[in-house]
Amino acid sequence: MTHTDADLAAYVEELTGQGVRLVGGSVVDMGGVARAKYVPTARLAAFHRVGMGASPCWSVFCVDGNIAFTPELNVVGDLRIPIDPAELRVVEDGVAWAPGELHDQDGDSNDMCARSALRRTVATTEAAGLTALVGAELECTLLGPDGGHATTGARSPYGLRTSLEQAAFLTDLAEAADRVGLGLEQLHMEYGQDQVEISLSPADPVRAADDVILARLVLGRTAARHGMQVSFSPLPFTGEVGNGAHLHLSLVTSDGPVFGGGSGPHGLTPAGEAAIAGILDALPGLVGVYAGSVLSAARLQPGNWSGAALCWGLENREAAVRLVAGGPASAHGANVELKVVDPSANPYLAVAALLGSALHGIEAGLPLPPEVPDDPKGTTGLPSLPAGQAAALDAFAASPIARRFLGDPIVAGLLAVRRYEVETFPDPSAPEVAEALRLSWSC
Repeated sequence: MTHTDADLAAYVEELTGQGVRLVGGSVVDMGGVARAKYVPTARLAAFHRVGMGASPCWSVFCVDGNIAFTPELNVVGDLRIPIDPAELRVVEDGVAWAPGELHDQDGDSNDMCARSALRRTVATTEAAGLTALVGAELECTLLGPDGGHATTGARSPYGLRTSLEQAAFLTDLAEAADRVGLGLEQLHMEYGQDQVEISLSPADPVRAADDVILARLVLGRTAARHGMQVSFSPLPFTGEVGNGAHLHLSLVTSDGPVFGGGSGPHGLTPAGEAAIAGILDALPGLVGVYAGSVLSAARLQPGNWSGAALCWGLENREAAVRLVAGGPASAHGANVELKVVDPSANPYLAVAALLGSALHGIEAGLPLPPEVPDDPKGTTGLPSLPAGQAAALDAFAASPIARRFLGDPIVAGLLAVRRYEVETFPDPSAPEVAEALRLSWSC
C-alpha cells in the first residue's frame, strides 16, 4: 500500500510518541531464516518508498552463515526491501518491526521474494473461486543462557506443574502477543523437555505467514526477558523431541466450506476430497519446502506425531494430513492439518505450497485415497515420503507443483541452500550438527 507524505509523517509521530527509535523490516530466505534491516524512525518514509538495500545473495544465505552463491545470486547487483508502515508492530522497547518484501531496483517484485510468491498463489486460488484461511501451530524449545536446556528437572509432557513452573513466562507471552495484535488460540508446555507450543488464530494466508515470524519474535523477546533463549530447530538436541510448525487450512467456495457439510467421508465435499488428494499427491515433491533442512529428516519419523505417513485420516496425528472434525468441538469448523511442516521452512513458501497443492487437486479432480483410520505403522502398501534430505531435494527439483506456484528461481535458490547443507553436514545425526544449528532459526 502506498502512503501519502501526511500518512508517513503521522506514522513517524505516532511511533516516536511510543518511544520507538528503530524500525526494522525482514524477509525470510530459502533456508527459513529471517534477515532484517533497521533504520532510525525518522527514515520510515525511505524504508517504505525506496526500501533498504540488500544483495541478491541474501536469498541464498545458509543456516550456518555461509552463502550458496549461484550464477544469478552473487556479489553483483542490489535489491530493495520495502515495508508497509501500517504493518509495523512494536516488538521490543524502542523497536518496531514489519514484514518486508524483495523488490528489484525499479520497484517490481523480485523473483526470489517468498512473500510475493505466496501473494500470487493466493490470487490464483481466489481466481478459482476459493477463499483460504490458514492457522499455524509453532513448537519451540526453551534454552538456558548457555544454550542447553532451560531446566534440568524431570519432564512432564503437557504437565500442569510444568506449565505452572513457567507461568511467569507464559503470562508475559500472552500479554506480549496481545500488545502486537497476535492472536493466540492456546499456549502450553508440550511433550518435550522445555518445549512450548502456541496455536495462532486463523488468518488470510499472507497474514498467517507474517504471524509465524511475528510469533517467533514475540517468543524470543519474551524468553530473553526471563533469562532464556528459544530454539526453533526441528531437532534442538539429538535423540530428543523435535519441533514442528504444523499448518491448518480451511477453504470456502460460494457453496460453503469444502471440508465440512458434504456427503463424502466425514462430511467432505467433492472439492474437499480433491483438495486432500492434491495435498497428498504433491507432498513427496514438496517435503523439501516443508521439512527440507539437514535436521528435518530425523524429526520426520514414525512415532513422532510428525505426519511421516503419506496418508490422511480423521483426527489421525500420525497421518501427513489430519482431517480436523467440524461441529461443536471445533471453534473454527472442519479443516485439514499438514503435520510434516517444521520451523526450518520458509513459512511463505510452505503456505504457498500447501495452497497450490490443494488447488492442484481440485483442478484435476483427483480422487481421495482410502482413509487410514488407525496408526499408519500397521498399514501396508502406503506410498512413502522421500527418505532423507538428498532424496527430498531431488523430488523437489522434479516437482511441477513447486515450479508452478513458487517459480523456477525460488526452486533453484532453495536447492542451492539445501544442497549446501547436504555437502556440509554429511552426518546429520552427529550431535554437533544439532548443537551448531540450535539457534539458526531463532528471531
